[in-house]
Amino acid sequence: MNVSATGAARPVVVEPVPGARLAVTAQHVHVAFDTPRDVLGSAVLNGGWCRARHLLNLRVNGRDAPDEPPETTLQRHARRQGWSGTVVGMMTAASLDSLRVARETVHDVSLAVLVTCGLSNLRRSGDRAEHRLHACAPPPGTINIQLLTSASLTPAAMAEALMMITEAKTAALHARDLRSPVSDLPATGTGTDALLVASDPRGPVQRYCGKHVLFGEVLGRLVLDAVGRAVDRA
Repeated sequence: MNVSATGAARPVVVEPVPGARLAVTAQHVHVAFDTPRDVLGSAVLNGGWCRARHLLNLRVNGRDAPDEPPETTLQRHARRQGWSGTVVGMMTAASLDSLRVARETVHDVSLAVLVTCGLSNLRRSGDRAEHRLHACAPPPGTINIQLLTSASLTPAAMAEALMMITEAKTAALHARDLRSPVSDLPATGTGTDALLVASDPRGPVQRYCGKHVLFGEVLGRLVLDAVGRAVDRA
């Protein structure tokens, strides 16, 4: 599923999973939930674990990004949109035309994976870093991945889902023989990837998300599909 609103007068709106509205404009990808969701991830704004009503993937020009903390930029954008409730926010310098959505419902459990992608800073885990100080903030994210599910994932399952997403993303890059310009070895991602998992606390409890269970199989397949199509577009 490809969703794009470049040049559109109004945002494109779809429902990737029950109770979630996905709106896409040239400037942002926004998911609004009918009730708060449990969210775990590496987002710039409200990263870690929280309970949120909104997910934001904001496009910024990497060269002309505001000279301020990225969370300030995200908070201001959310205020301007009039969104109430907690917002979990990511940034990207990639075109939102790269957005790809893969979704599936199995045994009354819905999963949707949203990916935006750019490949300007491919890296392999362990490559020498450009920034040698721990306090340096990285540039806006390049491969941003969000998992939405109608299941209620335990904290351990949410962490396992992030692991599964990372593995599938790397597999999609390896399948296309994409390499780090630093080491010339197969890339495992870009230097600024961000991930999150959004789970519905009202849904059926899911305790496991690994490769031996159906949820993990479907998740891996969706990430491979969405990342692969986003990479091909990038």
